[in-house]
Amino acid sequence: MTGEGAVRLRPPNNTLNERVVGWWRAQCLLATAVPVAVLAVLGALIAPARPLLLTIAAVVAVLGLAATAFFPAWWFRVHRWEVTDEAVYVRTGALWQEWRIAPMSRIQTVDTVRGPLEQAFRLATVIVTTASSKGAIRIEGLDHELAAQLAEQLTLITQATPGDAT
Repeated sequence: MTGEGAVRLRPPNNTLNERVVGWWRAQCLLATAVPVAVLAVLGALIAPARPLLLTIAAVVAVLGLAATAFFPAWWFRVHRWEVTDEAVYVRTGALWQEWRIAPMSRIQTVDTVRGPLEQAFRLATVIVTTASSKGAIRIEGLDHELAAQLAEQLTLITQATPGDAT
């Protein structure tokens, strides 16, 4: 075990809310539907290119549906988060995993974000901003009530944590 107060890289314990799979699927479907619709409209309007454009639209649709069926469930199994009195831990990524730790003394701001699609799924994202050149840590796919509680908890912990001198 490391010394008292030491922050170490370790797997975070918490999974995201299960509704995140539906949210990610909806995002994948929207990301697929837009180019498919554009290609289909262009195919309908441009007769000489119609076979090529409609074929490309069909391929994009099939690949998008396959990705929608497969990736969100995989992402759910990989993404993890945890908050302790010492740090915020996040693990994201499917093929290239990224593990991030934000010591409480380095946290500058804590925000919650709920876009229209997140609101439909009763989810929220907590954004923890630090002085890191890697940017903010995002914990996506939290139940909106848990996200509000987490933001409040982080604010209380960071206020009680001595910061680094700037």
